[in-house]
Amino acid sequence: MPLVSFLLNALWLVTGGIWMALGWLLAAVLMALSIIGLPWARSALTIAHYTLLPFGQTAVRRDEFRGREDLGTGAVGFIGNVIWFVLAGWWLALGHLAAAVALAITIIGLPFAWAHLKLALLALWPVGTEIVPAEDADRRRMVGRA
Repeated sequence: MPLVSFLLNALWLVTGGIWMALGWLLAAVLMALSIIGLPWARSALTIAHYTLLPFGQTAVRRDEFRGREDLGTGAVGFIGNVIWFVLAGWWLALGHLAAAVALAITIIGLPFAWAHLKLALLALWPVGTEIVPAEDADRRRMVGRA
């Protein structure tokens, strides 16, 4: 992890990132406890890790990143996102939104508020996305432009 990402992640933890990661972890546990929610539990754990250390990683659409559709990027993924939104997405998004508003009050908190806003959007509609290192996403975008 580059030094800048390390420092931003350390500040992120202090400015509330750990609490939202625990929210994602709670969502994963609740999903795992209900048999119906098992398909979303692993994804919630992955996003909990991303929420804990977001700098140096990014969320990308899986079909755009891999160049092909799969089960989570088609109609089944749409239905999965609707179910996720009803069960956990809206309250996780509200948590990220509240953290963003609180952090946006200060100048130093603006980059962290922006990260919370991106996570709020991810919380609403996560099925069909993948968390990848930022360098891999940048490299893929450059190849796509060529």
